[in-house]
Amino acid sequence: MRKTCLNSIYELAKQDSRVVFVGSDLGPGVLAEMQAEMPERFYMEGVSEANVIGVAAGLAMEGFIPYVNTIATFLTRRCYEQVALDLCLHNLPVRLIGNGGGVVYAPLGPTHLAVEDIAIFRALPNMSVVAPVDADEMKRFMPTTLDTPGPVYIRLGRGGDPIVSTNESGFTHGKAIIMRDLADITVISTGIMTNRALNLADQLAAEGINCGVVHMHTVKPLDTDIVLKAAKTSQLIVTLEEHTRIGGLGSAVGDVVLDHNVNPMPRVLRLGFDDAFAHDYGRQENLLDAMGLGPEHIHKAVSDAWAETKA
Repeated sequence: MRKTCLNSIYELAKQDSRVVFVGSDLGPGVLAEMQAEMPERFYMEGVSEANVIGVAAGLAMEGFIPYVNTIATFLTRRCYEQVALDLCLHNLPVRLIGNGGGVVYAPLGPTHLAVEDIAIFRALPNMSVVAPVDADEMKRFMPTTLDTPGPVYIRLGRGGDPIVSTNESGFTHGKAIIMRDLADITVISTGIMTNRALNLADQLAAEGINCGVVHMHTVKPLDTDIVLKAAKTSQLIVTLEEHTRIGGLGSAVGDVVLDHNVNPMPRVLRLGFDDAFAHDYGRQENLLDAMGLGPEHIHKAVSDAWAETKA
């Protein structure tokens, strides 16, 4: 997914002279072809992420569309004030590409785990938040970033994730994709968790339980219409995200259901990380299991909630 995203920047730069790449302390060889062909539109900055945001803001004010790439935790936590004041306040078209959304950097511990990044950027006016499910969806998404107004946060997974999106579904900013028809249970997921949502739906179907899946690739602006449709169709809505339950997709979905006073109100089960720092290190899969988002944990939580809903 990351390679596809970066390669897309190069392709967009060939089409549009406004496209500029700004990397922060990335490894050698990143977009080497773009650097060789367009050195005036390729910048590699050191370990000073807040300064990178200021550089990108200045470029945007001069008519460019900067694509900034670095580790997600550094782009969100470390640069929060600069993103708020330099980008969002002026509604500038800067694209912030966060490497390692969720627990991708599991071997490096809590300093590198971007488990509250969606909440951080959801809170900022004018900011869009997008988390594609796979490399193919990334290809369809990236061309839309040329015309999307204001700043956009692009949350990248590890890469090499299973391809579950389809060309037929396309990509429209702010519009969710129904991947399994809405049912008594509907899972609303984002990023690579949509793959786990689909696996869950298949597992439940084998048990005679219908489960819909909505892929919410754009967490902000949220597709309010599909959330309300799910709330009026389903008895149980499950949100699934590789993120803390505070302020992320589950909170966004819950806000919609509450603000529109849906009656009767469905049960909403938010699956995500607890309000705690990770204490384990290792592989992403190991950490997901340890933090309660392993396939078995997800299945049990949804099955238990469904049993309680029907009781």
